[in-house]
Amino acid sequence: MWWNKKNCIINKFLVNAQLIVDIMNYKMYSELLEQPESLRKTFELESQSMDNISAKLAKVDKIYLIGCGSSLSTVFSVKDAVEMVSSLDVDVFTGYEFYYNKKLSEENSAAIFTSQSGETADTLAALRRANDLGIYTIVISNEKESSMIAEANDSILTRCGREEAILGTKTYVTQLASLYQILFQASDYEKTEELLEELKSIPDLMEKLLKKTEEENKQLAHEFKDEDIFYCLGSGPNYGLVYKLAMTMFMEGALKHSCPLYSAEFRHSLIERAEKDVPLIFLDSDCPSDEITKKAIDFSKNLGAKTLVFKLQDYADINPLLAPLILVIPLEWFVYYLAHFNGEDPGSTRHIGKVRYWEDFDF
Repeated sequence: MWWNKKNCIINKFLVNAQLIVDIMNYKMYSELLEQPESLRKTFELESQSMDNISAKLAKVDKIYLIGCGSSLSTVFSVKDAVEMVSSLDVDVFTGYEFYYNKKLSEENSAAIFTSQSGETADTLAALRRANDLGIYTIVISNEKESSMIAEANDSILTRCGREEAILGTKTYVTQLASLYQILFQASDYEKTEELLEELKSIPDLMEKLLKKTEEENKQLAHEFKDEDIFYCLGSGPNYGLVYKLAMTMFMEGALKHSCPLYSAEFRHSLIERAEKDVPLIFLDSDCPSDEITKKAIDFSKNLGAKTLVFKLQDYADINPLLAPLILVIPLEWFVYYLAHFNGEDPGSTRHIGKVRYWEDFDF
């Protein structure tokens, strides 16, 4: 084979051009960029429904939040956020944990069910049980004709259009923002008005971050592409995002082993596995509970672990309670390119689409 400088340059150009085509052919790429507009449409078209639901929630004594997978991560975040600053009484369940629980409070209670498809079997079963018990039910879903929206007392329709990538990008942020809106509006948090005003600024912030953080996290993903396991830690509202990062983004999207932990649990377990060159990802938004996060970060760095810290202050000047809606953007790019550099489509799935119900498992 004859080589010359001109051929090398042409071949390099063709390889790079094909790489760009491959990257943009993943459905998740366009869905990442659609997040800000999906949020704007949801706020605009669902504001009246949100106001009505908040008024009812303000009068109940107990609120249950139910979700599975990525939807479970949103209810984790909002529970920690509202309970850090208000007197709302909130419990979180997965679908079947709620369904089989024998100690549910039926009197003056509400249950909010989150599901991108509105057909998640576990969550739908829980909704039907809540309806049977006479609990006030609310559904947040992206599918107008879904069973869950049809059967709930009230609903919020996230305005994302069809979402095809398995990870949940625009449906995640619209679902999470809707939960923040209805629960904080129903709360006695003294800074509710300021927080909800900042919530409405999120789409503009996201637009800037989608442009600003892509390249740096693409490079970071290339650096970490050969790692097989990632430990993810966060505190307060960030734990919900840590759960999503580990359980859906890494394991479903990038096909990497991962484990989510509250930062305070670091010294009870992970401290024995945090060694030199082990990747640890921390989310730090400077919440009061992040005092423990910072101690875990320092310990990890002293051990020589591969410590990645995503700090809210590096991306936005905003109420720390809203951190998951900001920190998710650089994390999405990181996982997106991590999958790509390992030859995986970050929005595809191997088994999830085939196993929707327990009876589908072949034990």
